[in-house]
Amino acid sequence: MNLPKFDYKIQNVNHLDTPTLVVYPERVQHNIDLAINMVGDASRLRPHIKTHKSPDVARLMLAAGISKFKCATIAEAEMLGIVGAPDVLLAYQPIGPKLSRFIEVIKKYPTTRYACLIDNVAAAQAQSVAFEAANLDIPVFIDLNLGQNRTGIAPDESAIALFEACSTLKGIHVVGLHGYDGHLRNLDWAVRKADCDAAFDKLKSVEAEILRGGKINQLTIVSGGSPSFSVHSKRENVECSPGTFIYWDKGYGDLCAEQPFQHAALLVTRVISLPDATKICLDLGHKSVASENSINNRVFFLNAPELVPLSQSEEHLVLEAGEGHAYKVGDVLYGLPYHICPTVALFERVFTIENGHVSGEWLTIARDRKITC
Repeated sequence: MNLPKFDYKIQNVNHLDTPTLVVYPERVQHNIDLAINMVGDASRLRPHIKTHKSPDVARLMLAAGISKFKCATIAEAEMLGIVGAPDVLLAYQPIGPKLSRFIEVIKKYPTTRYACLIDNVAAAQAQSVAFEAANLDIPVFIDLNLGQNRTGIAPDESAIALFEACSTLKGIHVVGLHGYDGHLRNLDWAVRKADCDAAFDKLKSVEAEILRGGKINQLTIVSGGSPSFSVHSKRENVECSPGTFIYWDKGYGDLCAEQPFQHAALLVTRVISLPDATKICLDLGHKSVASENSINNRVFFLNAPELVPLSQSEEHLVLEAGEGHAYKVGDVLYGLPYHICPTVALFERVFTIENGHVSGEWLTIARDRKITC
């Protein structure tokens, strides 16, 4: 069990209302430096900012030499424009009103080079019409389905046909291939690597066929997420796009033991009631921690590992503490989320902890559906 070994307790914790999310900047910086070290060159990193959604964290990445980013929402794309990120890939296929909003962001932040995904001809044609009407020529990446089966075109002749169709359209030009393999999560790293290599071979076959056609002499490859980062980081000419590494969580800490990222974000919660002789109730409900997993896999309490979750509602979490427990109303617990990304999205701000004290706050502005565009 890969758990944090650091002095996480907050000396002035009485200044914090709960539930809340706290972040340890020194550990965030460690994770940024480690990710760069793993790929060997900051230019090979295109981190996904869905985890932190914070201009403060984005600026730390920029200061470390990272210039390429990946995002999933228009608000995230705009946040990256606000901080002056040079190169941003919207890892989503904008259609309908989202396409209009994307154009608004592109025009509002002209120093940022924006790109997006395509995985079918109809969407490519819609993008072509919209971008050309806006006097834009936008780089696009063909999104390949490497087995997750949610988006992406099959990595076969269908992808080649899509490239050929796009080569006749104005307003867009294909610059690369995007392949996300987040479904590959075998606990055995050797098996996970083999699965990742097999999926990547499909992407490389598409690349080879497109290059063989002679209409383009180079394609940028953006591949992988957190579980496969340790594999793709060793490849040449691949931009890696992990996201969770910035804060890390228990889910990936358990799954990716080969990646020594530090847990940099914790939930702080308090005991608010003692329902009976063996149970305690915390102020940590669905609104404060990602709840898509089973109740046993939502949060792990570092200073109370023996607690067993029984039920959770919007504002409450009831746990079994056992006969003769010593918990009392007001006690503070520190929880490590199993899934940090959607947990962060539940908080408008995180509080920074330095030298054991609350030192400030970082706004999570890209959790909003809309910033200005």
